[in-house]
Amino acid sequence: MVADAALPKGRVGAHPRNKGQIVLVLQGGGALGAYQAGVYQAMHEAGIEPDWVIGTSIGAINASLIAGNAVADRMDRLHEFWARVEHGPMARAFGALPFVGLAMSSLMTMMQGVPGFFEPNLRSFGGAHVSLGPEAAGYYSTAPLAATLAELIDFSLVKACQPRLTVGAANVRTAEMRYFDSRETALDLRHVLASGALPPAFPAVRIGQELYWDGGILSNTPVETVFDDMPRRDSVVFAVHVWNPNGPEPDTMWQVLHRQKDIQYSSRAASHIARQRQMHKLRHVIAELARRVPEPLRSDPLTRELAAYGCLTRMHVVRLLAPSLDGEDHTKDIDFSAAGIRARWDAGYRDTCAMLEQSPWEAEIDPLEGFVLHETRAGAVVTPAS
Repeated sequence: MVADAALPKGRVGAHPRNKGQIVLVLQGGGALGAYQAGVYQAMHEAGIEPDWVIGTSIGAINASLIAGNAVADRMDRLHEFWARVEHGPMARAFGALPFVGLAMSSLMTMMQGVPGFFEPNLRSFGGAHVSLGPEAAGYYSTAPLAATLAELIDFSLVKACQPRLTVGAANVRTAEMRYFDSRETALDLRHVLASGALPPAFPAVRIGQELYWDGGILSNTPVETVFDDMPRRDSVVFAVHVWNPNGPEPDTMWQVLHRQKDIQYSSRAASHIARQRQMHKLRHVIAELARRVPEPLRSDPLTRELAAYGCLTRMHVVRLLAPSLDGEDHTKDIDFSAAGIRARWDAGYRDTCAMLEQSPWEAEIDPLEGFVLHETRAGAVVTPAS
């Protein structure tokens, strides 16, 4: 997808491996996931392969393509997937029309689906009260996606856990978030499809006795699973955000629809990060206080119990935020046009190359900080104050 010789090439100033395990976290966002593929390409070219890949929805698909292939094959499989889900000839023709092209292309997507991804479930249009069955109740069928992923992912490699793979899904019955983890469960195609089963478009997927929908309806930014993992490990976490948490005040209904979607699927990322920074700092403070306890008291059972709340692991979280494209609106997540995919892929590649060259994890930090956030803004890395 990236072929422009003018684009920067993947370089790394200081390898993040020196700071702990490498984790790649991918949000859900349909066509916006092309940005994630560009992020991975830059990492791949720089020789940075993740130890753990976590994703929801399209993020789970990209994550599975990475975890379910040998290192040498990963880029080919990502290219193949995104080539298969590009708009068909008719949608491309409508998309080329001036002024109304994007709207017409989106309409064609809703009417015809996306090749290799989803197709209309004609029975669902018979009426809102027509019984379809719990595993077919959706406006579209994802049978094409199942066939595509079955060809492109080797689940025996996923089982090998190199890298570890985690995908998020929402339990339809209990409304609880479930993270399926290859370290604990033999993941297969169902788990990936469940993570991307966004209602009412796509039907739920049954795993065991339970039905699951897209994890994005509960938590579209699955970085929380890294922070809750046990045992804790020093980590460099590349958190890839494809929905923009910041935006202008809308003054038309069209803009309202766009802004509402960005807010909904950015998943309160800022508040999650703020809470984790507080928790990790408190763990470092507890560990430091425990170190200062006089030796005779350290063996006391209560002292040992309280000191166990301390932790000296450190997480560098590198937050990559996909830029907005000119003219995009609330239909951007179904913009599977070749131009849209290329633009987002290139942006992910370019932003990540700039970030890797700056190696923000090497910056001076407060020893009491257990959680260090680095954000990319227009290709530049900013490390916000605590």
